[in-house]
Amino acid sequence: MIKGIGCITTYFERQRNTLPPNYIIMKLLALPVFFFSSVTFATDWPHWLGPNGDGTSSESKWSNEMNDPIWKSKVGVGFSAVSVANGKLYTMGHNGKKTGGKETVYCLNAQTGKPVWKHTYPAPLIDYLHEGGPCSTPSTDGAIVYAISKHGLLHAYQTTDGKIIWKKDMLKEAGMKRPPDWGFAASPYILGDQVIIEAGATYSLNKKNGKIIWKSKTYRPAYGTPTLFQPDGKSIIAVLKTDGLVLLDSKNGKTLAFQKWETSYKTNASTPIIQGDKIFISTGYQRGCALFQWKEGKLQKLYENKILSTHMNHAILSDGHLYGFDGNVHMAGKKDFVCMEFLTGKEQWRISDRGLMVGSLMVAGERMIVLGQRGELVFAEVNPSSFEELFREQAIGGRCWTMPVLSNGLLYLRNARGDLFCMNLKK
Repeated sequence: MIKGIGCITTYFERQRNTLPPNYIIMKLLALPVFFFSSVTFATDWPHWLGPNGDGTSSESKWSNEMNDPIWKSKVGVGFSAVSVANGKLYTMGHNGKKTGGKETVYCLNAQTGKPVWKHTYPAPLIDYLHEGGPCSTPSTDGAIVYAISKHGLLHAYQTTDGKIIWKKDMLKEAGMKRPPDWGFAASPYILGDQVIIEAGATYSLNKKNGKIIWKSKTYRPAYGTPTLFQPDGKSIIAVLKTDGLVLLDSKNGKTLAFQKWETSYKTNASTPIIQGDKIFISTGYQRGCALFQWKEGKLQKLYENKILSTHMNHAILSDGHLYGFDGNVHMAGKKDFVCMEFLTGKEQWRISDRGLMVGSLMVAGERMIVLGQRGELVFAEVNPSSFEELFREQAIGGRCWTMPVLSNGLLYLRNARGDLFCMNLKK
């Protein structure tokens, strides 16, 4: 969309000396209507957490009613979410075999589900306390798609035909004797000409040829994806390691700040949530959450509580409030869905929902799309005053810990055994 606006602006610049001023002004006034109405209908989702990097989409004109899937596909065992760009969908899966294990990176037609290309390679099944299979999500800049396997094999593919541009064994690069307990789970993060990879140390690679640009200090591995933190115009990589929250200079990988944050069973697995000079983290097993502020070159804690202890998926920030699953075990194992004020940590509301258990969600426009652990789908208003449910239906079976994705009016749902469903929510 931005590229299109650039073309239109160039057109008016060329016509400036040949068209009446009133004509140009009228056309420019009409542009915002064209631009924003287009965005509401169609938005790509090119990497983990979508176009904004926060699990939200500007798409708003999608239906609360849902029909049968318009297509289904088998993409193998795993928890990899989908990325969608330029009409193509990318995801990953494993054949589920302990002997002769193989992992596959899929490129499908986003509208029809038909294969465009795929790449399969030998891979062990890393299934510690779950079904196993890849947990990371492919990332694309349009020309190249980056995907890292559960055992650390990183590939850069040409999006048109799947040709391998370069590859790197991050397990070997990091000097690890074996993968982390839950394998390599963080998704590649594209930042300008860099692709940021979590492998104990955080690595910056040249996205065109895979050469190492910098390597950070080594910490215990993170399972959550790095993200960009820009307080005071600085360019900082934020990543929640097993040891704690680490802030790195994006130019050289130097540690700028460290905040100790450890969780039982070494399960720091979420992406930090950013707003301005503030950064929020939350982890499970009753560890809770905290908000920090970057001030005078240091992190200062604003609050810490146990209201929101995200377990499998992190919360989504929308209009100053966090919506997410509190994974604290209480009342016979029941899990709650919670709304909490971002700046104060004050609980706004809480519902106990055995149907949803520990699910995942995204926000599109003014509504939430929530996928329960057992495949129950809920649409609800983004409302800090109360939980306003609009729709509920059993949409897919199996274990669902993978984030739902709405892109260009199509909703993609995936379960652990590798069923990938596409629902048409276009009005």
